[in-house]
Amino acid sequence: MTQSPETVVIRRITPSLDNGRFAIKRPVGGEITVQADIFKDGHDQLSAVLKWRHTGNKTWNETPMRPIGNDRWEATLCVTEPGAWEFTIEAWGDLFFSWQHEMSKKYAAGLRDLKSETLEGAAFVEAAAMRAGKTPDAAALRKLGAALRAAVADTAHAIAHDPALCALMRIHADRTLSTVATPYQPVWVDRERATFAAWYEFFPRSAEGKADSGSTFRQCLGRIDDAKAMGFDVIYFPPIHPIGSTNRKGRNNSLKCEPGEPGVPYAIGNKRQGVNGGGHKDVAPELGTLEDFEWLVGEIHKRGMEIALDFAINCSPDHPYVEAHPEWFFKRPDGSIKYAENPPKKYEDVYPLNFHNENWRELWDELRDVILFWCERGVRILRVDNPHTKPVAFWEWVIAEVRSKFPDTVFLSEAFTVPKMMQELAKAGFTQSYTYFTWRNTKRELEEYFTELTTAPMRDFFRANFFTNTPDILPEFLQRGGRPAFLIRAVLASMASPVYGIYSGFELCENTAVPDKEEYLDSEKYQFKGRDWNASGNIKDYITRLNQIRRDNRALRDYDNLRVHADRERLDPRLQQDHRREATTSSTSPVSVDPWNSQTGFVHVPLEEFGIEHDEPYRMDDLLTGEKFIWRGARNYVALDPHNRPAHIFRVRRLVGHRAGDPLFA
Repeated sequence: MTQSPETVVIRRITPSLDNGRFAIKRPVGGEITVQADIFKDGHDQLSAVLKWRHTGNKTWNETPMRPIGNDRWEATLCVTEPGAWEFTIEAWGDLFFSWQHEMSKKYAAGLRDLKSETLEGAAFVEAAAMRAGKTPDAAALRKLGAALRAAVADTAHAIAHDPALCALMRIHADRTLSTVATPYQPVWVDRERATFAAWYEFFPRSAEGKADSGSTFRQCLGRIDDAKAMGFDVIYFPPIHPIGSTNRKGRNNSLKCEPGEPGVPYAIGNKRQGVNGGGHKDVAPELGTLEDFEWLVGEIHKRGMEIALDFAINCSPDHPYVEAHPEWFFKRPDGSIKYAENPPKKYEDVYPLNFHNENWRELWDELRDVILFWCERGVRILRVDNPHTKPVAFWEWVIAEVRSKFPDTVFLSEAFTVPKMMQELAKAGFTQSYTYFTWRNTKRELEEYFTELTTAPMRDFFRANFFTNTPDILPEFLQRGGRPAFLIRAVLASMASPVYGIYSGFELCENTAVPDKEEYLDSEKYQFKGRDWNASGNIKDYITRLNQIRRDNRALRDYDNLRVHADRERLDPRLQQDHRREATTSSTSPVSVDPWNSQTGFVHVPLEEFGIEHDEPYRMDDLLTGEKFIWRGARNYVALDPHNRPAHIFRVRRLVGHRAGDPLFA
């Protein structure tokens, strides 16, 4: 055996992703409560510390762990800066406290001939003084050791339990035979915009809402300022690269593209139109130049916002890669390149890349360089198109590569796929993920899904971005529910997750679909889109208020403090209720999930979580309407109208002066 055997058993560390294979996620300022089973042979008293540091640092921070029963120990750490962290546990049989415990048992049994035991304890204290070096602690320990060496039983027992001595012996413990848990558990800490943000997606070519022609980068500021006025802080663009001409799709995905139709931005690459290569490191000339784009990024940053770009790994038949690297693509038996298919859908204008081709390393390096190219131009947020159709190993590698140069980069996974793949992508490094929220509409569906996302293990690595709609998805609920459905989904998305988004047109309640499909009719993926951005019936003011409420209430910035009220006997099946608790803010939000009918029922206020006595009156401030209600007790009546008031967003307050010394509950 080349190393000493472990002296203490440390098992079942939580949180941990696949025994440290992947990093758990936290926001800046987030806490991690670590637990583990810690035990050893014999009857020694154990000591344990939780240790954490920025990955790569030599020095550990430490905090003592405490036993919580059945050999389970616990401690909490706080991560204060973004980037890579790690933690572990060190535990040991503590000689001094084992001696103290044995001494106490003998003393309690009436034994007073404890000279040998006293000398043994003095030796432990004197050894600690040696470990303390040339510090004031060393002098204090030497003095206590001398006093213990000269003490009789009663005095020795008192010295052994002296609080100052106990504190010093914990600080300067003998860890010669300690066990340190391996592997170290990695943690990735994200900046605030990664964990709290409201996204607004629009096609820059549709910024001005013209039906017969497109807009440019320099004509996007009106749309951006409107989004800012509504409270959004991330502007998300679908692909902005040159669009292929070969097999270009027309209106409503027609195989025939009429003259003047703009094509699909996801069919990337056209060297005949490109100024800077015509591929993924270029912009569509109809939008402007790279200089125009960089100007727009600067304008967005001046407004306190960020831009997110779509990283779509698609190539049109005209992409420069097709000629330069034909081996990067899938081939038919006749040698021709295969276009993309997702039966029954066909994408004749798109060639997918083969990540396992014989020259795969060069392909992977090129795609990394594409991301770095845009990061160097001020882009720090990337929405990734269909990552589940590419190898997880690629994403784990490329995200790490990008973050080594730009650690503040945020990656959003657009993986509408099976749960395990969605989760694996999140573990591999994606900051956020699209979710099944789009198709969760009933109270039971929402309750189960919200609970799954915000409890272990999902809460430790999967951060949901609740998009209400996308250019590809017009949910049936929005198609059938009219304007009330848009109000309901806006409340649910913005209140249930710190990160959410809408695709433009949602604020106008656009819901005309291709018959029998969850797709927009006359989708702007295939054409210019004419819009009146202030059309009557819009819900811009409502969205603005929701975003203001999010910014003003600290409890809504956290991901895992959401609690879904599960008392089905007290809540109507068409009323969804969530509540959140934070040190300075507490809220509860009953929401109707019925866009057609008014609903009445009783909601439950968890008074014990809000620190309110059962018979104490308290005030409920509706942050949406400004109304104020005085309630008493946990069960109270609400009436919701889908057209005018589909939800309450209550802030819970104590009444000032109800009880002596009570502060305003906020």
